[in-house]
Amino acid sequence: MQHALLWFRDDLRLADHPALQDLLRLGLAPVPVYIHHPQGEGAWAPGAASDAWRLRSLRALDTALRARGSRLQVFVGDPAELLPRLAAAAGAGVVRWHRHYEPAMETRDAAIKRSLRDAGLDARSHNGALLFEPWQVATQLGDPYKVFTPFWRAALKQWRLPALQDAPTALPAPPLLPGAVELDALGLAPVLPWDRGFWEQWEPGEAGALAALERFAEGALAGYGERRDIPGVPGTSRLSPHLHFGEVAPWRIAHRLQDAGPDGDRAAYLRELGWREFGYHLLHHFPRTPEANFNPRFDDFPWVEPDPAVLAAWQRGRTGIPIVDAGMRELWHTGWMHNRVRMIVGSLLTKHLRAHWWHGARWFWDTLVDADLANNTLGWQWIAGTGADAAPYHRVFNPVLQAAKFDPAGDYIARWVPELAALPAAQRHAPWTGVPPRGYPRPVVDLARGREQALAALAAIRKD
Repeated sequence: MQHALLWFRDDLRLADHPALQDLLRLGLAPVPVYIHHPQGEGAWAPGAASDAWRLRSLRALDTALRARGSRLQVFVGDPAELLPRLAAAAGAGVVRWHRHYEPAMETRDAAIKRSLRDAGLDARSHNGALLFEPWQVATQLGDPYKVFTPFWRAALKQWRLPALQDAPTALPAPPLLPGAVELDALGLAPVLPWDRGFWEQWEPGEAGALAALERFAEGALAGYGERRDIPGVPGTSRLSPHLHFGEVAPWRIAHRLQDAGPDGDRAAYLRELGWREFGYHLLHHFPRTPEANFNPRFDDFPWVEPDPAVLAAWQRGRTGIPIVDAGMRELWHTGWMHNRVRMIVGSLLTKHLRAHWWHGARWFWDTLVDADLANNTLGWQWIAGTGADAAPYHRVFNPVLQAAKFDPAGDYIARWVPELAALPAAQRHAPWTGVPPRGYPRPVVDLARGREQALAALAAIRKD
């Protein structure tokens, strides 16, 4: 049987894997390889939390491959240089992989494909990550969408879920290729075990992803439309890191939910998948947005360079504003934060403190296990008011009112800011209204004054 290279990236699964299925249809024996080259991702090389997850997900993939008679071979270096050598060593005339949509990766992958084809190899990439590729949904004039609702309406008109493909039960043993290293040699594991709390919450790998999908379909999906905004209850899918690392295909999620939960809750969740698709749509068509405002009017906005001590207080959950501190501590302990709370902590940073959204985007990039360039960029520009279809800048979340609305009993605050747990619920939201516990900080900003200054800054650029 002729061999073919199967290049794994952020598609760490065996079910619903178009590149793998293509090789099997062609009657070829896949040689699974992973090439570690974070430099190829440009300014957005993966952060520390992503690295910690990736290591465990790669181990899970290797275990799954070995159970089927194959194995994952790991290499370090530039894929443009390594892939031709690995193909020659394997006697492979075919190379397959799944597409990336990040700007640096799109450019690099296109060059790799051309180079492989010029060398006489059958090189082809597949969509392994999205329901709709970024160029598949366009306005009647052929332009990219800039507003979510018409984008999603147009996407749903094209709704065609791929058929599910179970993981193969057996795979041929691949030849051992020169230069392979052990996973531990990649240096992905933290030197100090600061990620210990992550694994109380998460199981990286395809099996963990499918288990999370089942829990959601059988549990939190019912009531999702209302409960997804309440951080103190298990009301969300918690599938985002599994989606980011490609441990589950989005169309498998959609298939699984077709007959699960009430129609309204199912539609609400699929709409959230739609926002993920919209993020990739924007990133592909507007590749400067991870660093630049989508709305150029904000290029002249008077952002304030944050005081390092205040920025550190925000990062570590020591702002003195309980719902913000709870979210930032949840992030630090688990590598994840509830989406409603992400909006609250982002609003405080970009509105009350008037720090550039880039400061938050970079911190999330390093600390989130679901750090995803498309959605991280979309989320931060949305809350900052600078992006496509963004919340208007004059919408300034009041974190106390947000906490009272979405965490009325203060349960979420009590869990992550335990020094406030003995306070009555109302005071947990705003401990400065009474006698705050010893050691809990005073707020880093006066909320009313911060809001006024943010609106004044917005009015100033409107006059220009």
